[in-house]
Order: sequence, then structure tokens, then C-alpha cells
Amino acid sequence: MKNLFQAGKLLLLDLASTFFFLFLYLLTKNITLSVLLGMALGAAQIGWEFARKKPIDTMQWLSLFLVLGAGTATLLTDDPRFVMIKPSIIYCVVGIVMLKRGWMNRYLPPVAIELIPDVAIFGYAWAGLMFLSAALNLIVALNYSVTTWSAFMPTYAIVSKLVLFLIGYVTMRTIAIRRRGRLAATPS
Repeated sequence: MKNLFQAGKLLLLDLASTFFFLFLYLLTKNITLSVLLGMALGAAQIGWEFARKKPIDTMQWLSLFLVLGAGTATLLTDDPRFVMIKPSIIYCVVGIVMLKRGWMNRYLPPVAIELIPDVAIFGYAWAGLMFLSAALNLIVALNYSVTTWSAFMPTYAIVSKLVLFLIGYVTMRTIAIRRRGRLAATPS
């Protein structure tokens, strides 16, 4: 569970500039200000890592380039859709990474890997959710206002991931408990 929270924290930090943009836009309704400050936060995060002499992870670089690219396109065209489409790109990249068999193993305790290694393919459900989220984000970004998108997508993102996490956790735990019971009942 500790590893899962650590991974969630890192993902939230990678997406902080996007969330910051959304918060500012909802608060001010000023696209230019929101984009500029979101871009500044993305650059500041990388600068902070450099100052601390910490390695910059691939996802951090990707996030920065997406923030700067989408932000610049938004400023040049005066079209916030570039910022709105950026999460679809991120969802696709994350979904592709999640297609790798066993990616969930680092988030599972050793007993789960021992008892339910076959159930860890639940990671494919996560990949599917990422691709579904990318498509849904694109549909909403291209067909609705910034205000509608900024209200709907964060809510969907949180709820869908929480629901899938709970389903996965309960499913894997239930199967692990049953298998452990069967192993204990089996004479040696």
C-alpha cells in the first residue's frame, strides 16, 4: 500500500501543473493567466529537482514538454483546447506503459505475488481505463466548453480510478484469502 501511495504522489506531482491550471481557470476564468502560471509551475518543478541534484524521470520530462507545448499552443492560438487535449496524450502514454505484463507487481506485497500472481494481470484493466479516459477526455475537450471540461474530467478521473482501485483491491484480496485458506487446509 505504501508503494501505491508513493506512485500516486509522484503521478500527482507530474500532473500538478495541469491541476493548477484547472484550479486557476475555474477561479479566474482567465486562460492566459492560468496557462502561464501552469507552465511556470511545470518549469519550477523541474528546476527544483535540478537544484536538489535529483534525477529527472522520463514522465517528469514528458509532463514538462506537454505542459510547455500545450501551453504555448494555447497562448499562440488563444485556444484552450490544446491544454484540454493534453491529458489524453498522458492517458495514452500511461496506458501503453500499463500494457507491460507485471507492471503492478511492484505495488503488491510479496504475499500477494506468491498467492495471486495470475490476478496481477488486473493491470490490463488499468491500461483499458487509461485508454477509455483518453478517448472520453478527447470527446469532452472537443465538444464542450472549458468550464464543462474542467468540472467533468477531474471528477471522472478521481471517481473512475477510485472505483477501479477498490474493485481490484477487493477482488485480489478475496482471491488471496480463499487461496490461503485452501493452502492451509491442504495436508502437507
